[in-house]
Amino acid sequence: MRKIRLISCFLVVSLLFSACAKEIESTAGGEIITTTVATTTEPVVTTEPIPAPVTVKVTAAGDNLIHSSIYNQAHKRSENGTYDFRYAYENIRPLICGDLNILNQETPICNDVFEPSTYPCFNSPTQLGNEMLDIGFNAFCHANNHILDKGMKGVEATLDYWADKDAIVYGAYRNEEDMNNIRTRNVNGITFSFLGFTEHTNGIRIPEDSEIEVIYTEEIETIEKQIKSAREQSDVVVVSVHWGVENSHIITDAQRNLAQQMADWGADVIIGTHPHVVQDMDEITAADGRNVLVMYSLGNFISAQSVGNRMIGGVVDFNVTKNFEYDSIMISDVKFIPVITHYDYNYSNVRVYPLSQYTRELASNHGIRANSHFDYDFIIETLKENINERYLVLENIDTEEETEDNAA
Repeated sequence: MRKIRLISCFLVVSLLFSACAKEIESTAGGEIITTTVATTTEPVVTTEPIPAPVTVKVTAAGDNLIHSSIYNQAHKRSENGTYDFRYAYENIRPLICGDLNILNQETPICNDVFEPSTYPCFNSPTQLGNEMLDIGFNAFCHANNHILDKGMKGVEATLDYWADKDAIVYGAYRNEEDMNNIRTRNVNGITFSFLGFTEHTNGIRIPEDSEIEVIYTEEIETIEKQIKSAREQSDVVVVSVHWGVENSHIITDAQRNLAQQMADWGADVIIGTHPHVVQDMDEITAADGRNVLVMYSLGNFISAQSVGNRMIGGVVDFNVTKNFEYDSIMISDVKFIPVITHYDYNYSNVRVYPLSQYTRELASNHGIRANSHFDYDFIIETLKENINERYLVLENIDTEEETEDNAA
């Protein structure tokens, strides 16, 4: 869609160069002489005003991984016998503040067909989706290794849940036609498209007689076709990809190679998930010279896992600006804002905090300490070791000096 548009000026009146005969009379030697001269009408040219640049604020979050302790506590907090997830997310609501807010919804949402369930085959209550919408998320990717956990009925029920919601949902599709209907949304005058791919689905495959579609990263030709199609339809192509090695901060060659291919085909923003831990971010150069933002892994948005570095995730915040004069897109002000999942003894009271609100005291009382090395310094070290400092936001962190001053 990003083509050169000749909008700076155009003719609104035909060029009137037809000669108009105009007779001029003069006298010479007492005789009247009539001379015919040609005149032309100058073309009238008007210009259409060029719109001022527009900016869209975007946030992206990692794996929304709902274990039983999370939905059970939501059930206990509900006043009507369903599920109330507000407690788990109330501290991070201010972070989900973009015009466009993207989430990897790691679990199916279909408790109207199946009971809620936890690892290894997940299913979450529909009230979870309601809470995510209420927080402010408006784009959800289901391309991940758990989308087939409840089989084809689970995929259909999940898509049924989202069908009447005002949100972009992508990465799992009812059929090939649905898959090729690239999800797009115009936000403040910028058209975004959304694509989702996953490395695997935990060994569960789609039956040959099913029309359900999920695109795997091994399907290179399909991925190329999808991205190029999205490029033609939009200003910004957002790709969510579920890849990499679980519990590893190391970015694999396969991740880097696929990121470069997707950038060359037309991706503008690549959002990585699946390792459950954070991996670095980068800006790579596409074949046509564009800068492409790549987040290799945002870690967990929330979970009740039992490994220390899986408690550390991030919400990436950035601006997308369209310049109409040059028909160009710029991504700027990129920030990785750390978030910490906290729970008390025996996985109770699971909730997520921005790092700016998390304290040494909370870290020292984290329920994970019985199973994993975890303290406040571990959080800071993990972030500094794995996220480029030009993106990493470490404002208002709890330092030992501040703790000593407060104690005094």
